[in-house]
Amino acid sequence: MQNIVETQLDRSIATLTAVRQNKNLIDTVVQAAQAIAQAMKNGNKLLVAGNGGSAADAQHLVAEFVGRLTRNRPALPAVALTTDTSILTAVGNDFSFDDVFDRQVEAIGKPGDVFLGISTSGNSRNLVKALHRCRDQKLITVGYLGNKGGTMAPLCDYPVIVPSNVTMQIQESHLALEHILCLVVERYFFGEGFDNIPQYVAE
Repeated sequence: MQNIVETQLDRSIATLTAVRQNKNLIDTVVQAAQAIAQAMKNGNKLLVAGNGGSAADAQHLVAEFVGRLTRNRPALPAVALTTDTSILTAVGNDFSFDDVFDRQVEAIGKPGDVFLGISTSGNSRNLVKALHRCRDQKLITVGYLGNKGGTMAPLCDYPVIVPSNVTMQIQESHLALEHILCLVVERYFFGEGFDNIPQYVAE
């Protein structure tokens, strides 16, 4: 069994190493963070959505923005579109599961808001539909993707594509990049002095 643990750790490290060596990916994360920070400074918000493990990622990332990541600071405006079971089940039942994020963007998305869609395949139909809605309503779009970006990549202003087609490795890299995205947004939003605030340490 030890060999299973070692093999999977090696694969995770290899994927993260490929991410680390991808300058375009890193530049895109920085550009997306800058766009999110500027949107928040302008009074706009971040909307985040995904399916399955990526839904959990959406909620996790939003919790970092609204709560804190490493330092105590004012809350930042972010909403996970994966948490309201009444909306998800009503829209899924009355319309289609393909509409569960599209309808929420239609309802609360404003020009200048940012939509982040998380998908390991890059082909999630409900995210594709939401991205089209974002274009219509003039939202900025970010994709955290795998599988060469899938059909979502061309619809994203900032496509962050993990170079893998293995779901678990993509998800692991997404989580690291989500934390990093929040860190960089904080730096752009609060300025260089933010680094002087003591870090929160788990006890």
